[in-house]
Amino acid sequence: MIMLYGSQRDYDAMAGRPGGDPPPMTPEQVAAMHAHMEAVHAEIAESGELVEGHGLTAPVHARRIRLRRGAPVVTDGPYPETQEVLAGFTIVDCVSFDRATEIAARFVNPDAEGEYVDVRPVAEGIEDLH
Repeated sequence: MIMLYGSQRDYDAMAGRPGGDPPPMTPEQVAAMHAHMEAVHAEIAESGELVEGHGLTAPVHARRIRLRRGAPVVTDGPYPETQEVLAGFTIVDCVSFDRATEIAARFVNPDAEGEYVDVRPVAEGIEDLH
């Protein structure tokens, strides 16, 4: 699974609500990001390596559930202590972890300093957790 990260500011920029310092993505950068994501997904779909991929809604629509003294406590997002959130994921089925890493690297924007994605195998069973 390739995990893609973002922030509430990124979602605001995609919705046309710019703000913050430094400024979020321009509309042109948002369009370029969407085009790039679509192109990478199309490429890995054509190669037969794409299993599934989805973006997630903005952090403002999230809920965090914790237990306090055995009772659930629900907190609506976004969470001020969280700078980044899981923004989406892509699941690939390929010949090796190295190949998954190559695919994951395609999702990183070379123009965005410090941007990253994570890639982790999906556990098929308890034996994969070791």
